[in-house]
Amino acid sequence: MLSVIVETADAGDRLPALLAALTSLAVEGLVREVLIAGGGPQELLDVLREETGAELAPDIAGGILAARSDRLLVLPARIRLKAGWLETLAKHLRSGGGEALILGEGAGFLREKPFGVLLARSAAVGLAHPDLKRLRGQLGRGAARLA
Repeated sequence: MLSVIVETADAGDRLPALLAALTSLAVEGLVREVLIAGGGPQELLDVLREETGAELAPDIAGGILAARSDRLLVLPARIRLKAGWLETLAKHLRSGGGEALILGEGAGFLREKPFGVLLARSAAVGLAHPDLKRLRGQLGRGAARLA
């Protein structure tokens, strides 16, 4: 089971759609909890917490510390995931797949595609000021690329 940490720093407006997409993983028993890290409009967060059962964390580091699962899926709220990504992730997890880079769709000119990471909690706990780029650096060379 996964603890999902959704970092909201730059796209809280996309958070509801991402949480809705994650619901099917929870129904399949692959997601244990969702933590919303980084804040956002309090009214929106209150509604989302009530509707999804997500918890709040002050930032990614707080989410990592609060996570109850040994495996983390850390995603930015702004990520747009390709159709079928849930099935790809579920297949990866069920087959015992390890660390992975989750690639999002779209990017502007000279802008990096949004990405998320799937990694062991133990690889993230010791990082000072963890962010997605540092977490990506923790992925092993054999990490899968899921789109």
